[in-house]
Amino acid sequence: MKVSGVAKIPEHIIEDVRSQSDIVDVISEYMQLTKRGRNWFGLCPFHGEQTPSFSVSTDKQIYRCFGCGAGGNALTFVMDIEGITFPEAVIKLGERAGIAIDSTELHVTPTKQVSAEETRMLEAHEFAASFFHHLLLNTEDGEAALAYLQGRGFSEEMIKEYQIGYALPNWEALSILLERQGFELDEMAASGLIIAREDGSYFDRFRERIMFPLRNDLGKVVGFSGRVLPTSEEEAKYLNSPDSPIFHKSEVLYNLDRARPSIRKERRVILMEGFMDVLAAAKAGVTNAVATMGTSLTDQHCHKLKRLAEQITICYDGDQAGLEATKRAATLLQQKQMQIEVAILPDGLDPDDYIEKYGAEQFIEQIVNSPHAYLAFIKYFARKGKNFAYENDILQYTHEVLVELAKRSSPMERDLYIRQLAQETNISEEAIYADYHRLERTAVQAPTVETPPVIAPLDRKMTTGVDVAERIILAHMLLDASVVYEVRTGENTNAPFLRDAYNAVFVHLLAFYEKNEPNYQRFLTQLEEAELRKIVVEAATFETNEDRRQEEVADSLAFLRKERIKWQLEELKQASQEAEKTQDYAKTIELAKQYVALQKQLRLM
Repeated sequence: MKVSGVAKIPEHIIEDVRSQSDIVDVISEYMQLTKRGRNWFGLCPFHGEQTPSFSVSTDKQIYRCFGCGAGGNALTFVMDIEGITFPEAVIKLGERAGIAIDSTELHVTPTKQVSAEETRMLEAHEFAASFFHHLLLNTEDGEAALAYLQGRGFSEEMIKEYQIGYALPNWEALSILLERQGFELDEMAASGLIIAREDGSYFDRFRERIMFPLRNDLGKVVGFSGRVLPTSEEEAKYLNSPDSPIFHKSEVLYNLDRARPSIRKERRVILMEGFMDVLAAAKAGVTNAVATMGTSLTDQHCHKLKRLAEQITICYDGDQAGLEATKRAATLLQQKQMQIEVAILPDGLDPDDYIEKYGAEQFIEQIVNSPHAYLAFIKYFARKGKNFAYENDILQYTHEVLVELAKRSSPMERDLYIRQLAQETNISEEAIYADYHRLERTAVQAPTVETPPVIAPLDRKMTTGVDVAERIILAHMLLDASVVYEVRTGENTNAPFLRDAYNAVFVHLLAFYEKNEPNYQRFLTQLEEAELRKIVVEAATFETNEDRRQEEVADSLAFLRKERIKWQLEELKQASQEAEKTQDYAKTIELAKQYVALQKQLRLM
């Protein structure tokens, strides 16, 4: 069951799921852990590393990576590793622990409610998938379709794994069966399985086609793509389910439910143009590939991909239409601050054709594992169709490459590609650099790169003392709500910490304690920002003395007050220097007075 939007699962169910999901057992299903002392260690699945720095504590039931800072509990781990929402993680771990979570127990905002109608649509699609699959493997009607698939290299194991099926040529075979199963045919029409006639009767949408189930992120069938048999070429080659309450082309990525573990392991995703490309790649042994469903890449697709991997390798068809689609997808992913490479297929081939012609091994070695850098692809794309015998083509080519280079490139990339442009076009590097700098200024004035929101830290380096003091205070806050309220009544009530991110956690914690008792496990699951969860995990694993709670908090707050004044003194000093430069002597005198007063205050501490 897919749960979207803001959902509230009863607290007792969440606690039951969390308490019955041992974090070591859960994480061990995704990666290898080795016990060292009281904790377990492994290679962090969220960033590349050679030496294990990912630690899992059985006592505290939390994990923390000392390399990238990732941290949380079993629920947040599943959220991050699977790229799913909190309610989905609770449901997933609930199923694992044998705790049934019925949709009637979820209180979801009306605009995002998972209705009983949608649940029935999902059930009907699962039924249809099983029916089509049975027809393919176990009936004479499906023999021709089965023979075609086997001739295209589909093994029986793969057919079963992807639940590929066959739809009968009959106009009402599925409609009759759905009605016998108790499904309302008007709902089935709304789901896309069948179509309503003007006279009020219904007929099957898919007839005499090889059926490929389309699944959502949780592996539930939400639609189909039907391919005609070679004997019916006069019809459209592929027929896809229309958008419905359970199927949205702008959101679904084919094979994401199966590819997710491989994506995490490889730390990259192969983005393909169509689902048949993904299946061809799977036959060749590429298991971290996904594809859009008959639509261009969308913001929703990008959001899902970014939660799984920063490295994207685009592998679209090698014809002109495929190259143009690659350019659009690469541009969008570039705007999302993702690392992009492009695997270019030669001679206008698609992945299936290439594999059939050159073999699986060469596809992996020469295409998938030998992609072009983003800017190298831009050069390749810009060069297509241009004749360097004409000056206009040379100038247009150079301009197109420089426009992309000016948007986002390192000094090394800039030098490399400008040198290449000079060699290709016989234009001097000096002239190309001049044009580049003009375009760079334009790009700065009107940036097109989307900057992801971050919690801005203070513009100064935090000392070890500040790190320790802030973690001590937050560690005690997580265990004792009274510490939060005591700090709130003191100085700097809205921002008791020096770092903005810690103050953000403080605000969340205030809201949490209005309705809950101290429970940092539950608090962790309410923090959407991964950066804030890291801070909470760091504090939760920090060694403190509960018997000396008041003394430790008081000492740490006093230290932060001194550090705050030191920072204010530094800012006053800088402001005074600026005032002197502009000969604003009145302001200089006023700043000097403030500086002396703060110095006096610091000495009295």
